[in-house]
Amino acid sequence: MRTATITRKTAETDISVEVNLDGSGAYDMATGVGFFDHMLDQLARHALIDMKIRCAGDTHIDDHHSVEDVGIALGQALAQALGDKRGIRRYGACLLPMDDALVRCALDLSGRPYLVWNVDMPTAKIGSFDTELVREFFQALSTHGGITLHVDALHGINSHHIAEAAFKAVARALRDAVETDPRKGDAIPSTKGAL
Repeated sequence: MRTATITRKTAETDISVEVNLDGSGAYDMATGVGFFDHMLDQLARHALIDMKIRCAGDTHIDDHHSVEDVGIALGQALAQALGDKRGIRRYGACLLPMDDALVRCALDLSGRPYLVWNVDMPTAKIGSFDTELVREFFQALSTHGGITLHVDALHGINSHHIAEAAFKAVARALRDAVETDPRKGDAIPSTKGAL
C-alpha cells in the first residue's frame, strides 16, 4: 500500500500526518484551526486520499505556523507515499465551480516544486482565518511534496467559496495524478527514467 506517516516537531508546532493514497477519502483532522480543518477535509475527500492530521500549534500567536507546517508535513507524507512514482499518471488538472467561484488547477508530480498562484481573495479574513494562509499552505505543500502546482481563480466574489474551490480543485487534480495508470504498469512516467 502507498502509505506514509510523518511527524514534525518544532518550537512552534507538533504535527503528525498519516496518508493512504489508495483510500476512499476518509478524513480525521484536528489542527486547532477550524476553517483549515474544513479545507483539509475537502482535500482528503475529493482526492480520495485517506488523511489523519493532528497539529498542536502556537495559535495563541496566530494560525500561520500551524497552517504552513501542516503543509510541509503533508507534502512530505505525499512524497514518501509516492515513493519512486512508478506507474502513476503524474499529471492532473481540474476546472472546479463552486457557486460564484471558478478555480482551475493543473499539477505535475515532477519532483520539481513550483507554485504559480493567481488567486485573489476579496476579504482578509474568513471568520477568524487569514485568507493569505491559503497560499502559504499550498506553497509549503508544493515545496515539500515536489509538486509543480498552478492555481488560478477565474471568477469569485466570496472568499470562502474561492478558498474551498481552490482546495477542491487541487484535490481533484491530485486524485488524477496519484492514480496508477493501467497502461504503464510499473514504469516511471518520465523519459528520464526517474522523477
